[in-house]
Amino acid sequence: MVKGRIILLCCLLLTACSTPDSDHIRFGLASAPTNLDPRFATDAASERINRLLYNRLVDFDEHARPRPALATWERLTDRHYRFRLGSAGRRFHDGSRLDAADVAATYRSLLDPATASPHRGTLAMIERIEVLDRDTLDFFLNRADALFPGFLTIGILPAAGIEAGRAFHHQPMGSGPFRLRSWPAPGRLELERTRDRQVVVFEQVHDPTMRVLKLLRGEVDILQNDLPPELLHYLAGRKGIHVRTHHGSNFSYLGFQLQDPDTGKAEVRRAIALAIDREAIIRYVFRGAARPASALLVPDHWAGNPHLDPIETNLDRARALLARAGYDADHPLHISYKTSSDPFRVRIATILQQQLGRAGILVDVQSYDWGTFYADIKAGRFQLYSLTWVGIKSPDIFRYAFHSDSLPPGGANRGRLRDARIDRMIEQAMVAKDTQQQARIYAALQARLLEQLVYVPLWYEDQYLAARDGISGYSLAMDGNYDALRTIAKRRHASAQQETQDAR
Repeated sequence: MVKGRIILLCCLLLTACSTPDSDHIRFGLASAPTNLDPRFATDAASERINRLLYNRLVDFDEHARPRPALATWERLTDRHYRFRLGSAGRRFHDGSRLDAADVAATYRSLLDPATASPHRGTLAMIERIEVLDRDTLDFFLNRADALFPGFLTIGILPAAGIEAGRAFHHQPMGSGPFRLRSWPAPGRLELERTRDRQVVVFEQVHDPTMRVLKLLRGEVDILQNDLPPELLHYLAGRKGIHVRTHHGSNFSYLGFQLQDPDTGKAEVRRAIALAIDREAIIRYVFRGAARPASALLVPDHWAGNPHLDPIETNLDRARALLARAGYDADHPLHISYKTSSDPFRVRIATILQQQLGRAGILVDVQSYDWGTFYADIKAGRFQLYSLTWVGIKSPDIFRYAFHSDSLPPGGANRGRLRDARIDRMIEQAMVAKDTQQQARIYAALQARLLEQLVYVPLWYEDQYLAARDGISGYSLAMDGNYDALRTIAKRRHASAQQETQDAR
């Protein structure tokens, strides 16, 4: 497979004819954004691009602690916060000024059951919002939460557009560093940087080999993630291309449908976890560009748990658990495993299929285009699936993903987990008086999740990029966001012909 990809690349490069010459910065994507309304976006591509289109009240520092963005805040009481808007980032792309009424309208819309936002449950502690003046507003809570400012990371929309029913999902209107220039097709999105009118084009190219080819020919300027390691290694040795890597915090896992008669059994989930050889996959497939995971949050996150023991491969123990659950050679466990159609994800799924087969688990791998796959996962139409949590900063992810009240569409409890002890721990963390107490509860909660194997933790994948030498000013973030596009620059080559010669 590896050799075949490289041979294909060489053949295609030899038949290359011309290369477009453009001042635009072209960004190749494996999956295109689907929703540019931050009230509804949940896929990684949409959320990353929305960060460019919209400003938010609060962001996070390098230690995943809340920091001011549009506003600073003051905790007046345990249930009363006052936010004051600063001067930066307060001009919507239509020229109107962002003020406290827009902030209030955005969050009132999110809290309105009729909006049906998947983020509504996360903000359920907000009791009411009062606008004091154009720069100041108060949030009143129905319960204390020391981390409340960290929940206010949704991009702010104009109140007038919300009231008029504007289709923000396809006609975004924010105050971020980029504005929408054009969205001519689902797989092509053009943004314009407001400070200098630099255009960034996001182009979806499903096949990673074709994305690499486009990079080599100058049809794409930058690729970030979603490449097989062998193609990244190939690019690292090419003239005119530079490759960078960075430790990542994105958490890859296997998820289970807990209401299923097979995957709902604890013995089955434990057997699957014990049959997987993560170290081999990291060493030979990722070429070391990943770290084993035992929990959703990285160990050095302030609410992480660095003391969790990794799950070691043990095929004998896996077979014994399957036998205890009623499966044997005559009646083997047969499960379906859903993944996206991305070739690298299919490859990982095929390896996991083989590893689980060694324990006597028969796996039917089903791959779908991203839209179909993601819709199935949100709807609970699966037994086993693999996904990656991207850009996680707040430990409220545990409420969003695991509390029994967080079933879709009001949350991301896609496996339909119902565990009273987990619910109680989440609720205790939500009302804890300080972050030290919260950290202790979240550490215990992650131990409980590992014990129950609601997810099988796999790894934290490294972030990486491959870009043409004319691209400068782009740095990788641990969560893989695209924020560095704010400062990226492109140096034009002498001619399109020279670009083609360099690619060859």
